[in-house]
Formats: sequence, structure tokens, C-alpha cells
Amino acid sequence: MAKDFSRTDRISEQIQRELAELIRLEVKDPRVSRVTLTGVSVTNDHAHAKVFYTSLEGGTEQLQKGLERASGFLRSQLAKSMKLRITPQLHFVYDESIERGAHLSQLIDQAVASDKKD
Repeated sequence: MAKDFSRTDRISEQIQRELAELIRLEVKDPRVSRVTLTGVSVTNDHAHAKVFYTSLEGGTEQLQKGLERASGFLRSQLAKSMKLRITPQLHFVYDESIERGAHLSQLIDQAVASDKKD
């Protein structure tokens, strides 16, 4: 019987939950106050984790700088709460899928509106 989730997948999900709570409650930097974590991808050796994020407010450059500045604090808090032998280094990557989806939805709405006119 195959396992539904690998250990790496479970660690990724736990890291996402923990980081979301830490960012919401512990990080005092105003640049990262309105960030949404969309996913976490951990390497097989658990040494690195890509943290995908998005923000509806824009200003991704300042947001990226704020997250990178807080990464050491976030990593240390993860080490305390998760009890892993290796706490992964956090690499923050902006996730454009939300913006792309909104843009595609807008294009579809425009096409439907133009068809109704014709």
C-alpha cells in the first residue's frame, strides 16, 4: 500500500502553516504584514525550502526585502517549533499565479462582453 503523502510533503505543509502564523503574529516589519503564503517546496535533503508568496497590495520588491530580512528569525522560530534535525534555509519566491489568474479572468469577461454586443 503506497503512502498518500511523503515525509517531505508533510514537512512542506507544516512549514507553510508555521510560517503563516509566525508572519502574522511575530514579524513586526510592516513590509510583510499583508503577505499570503501560497506554497512551500522542500528539497529531498530538507536543506532548502522555497516559500512561494503573493500580495494583492503590490510592492513586491519591498516585500521581498522584508521577507529576506526576516528569514533568519523565521528559520530560528521554525527550528524551535518543528524539532527537525535540519531546519531548511528559506528562499522566498514571488508567486505570480494569482495575478495571472485574475488577468485571464478579466480577458475572458471582456471576450464574453464583446460576444454579447455582437
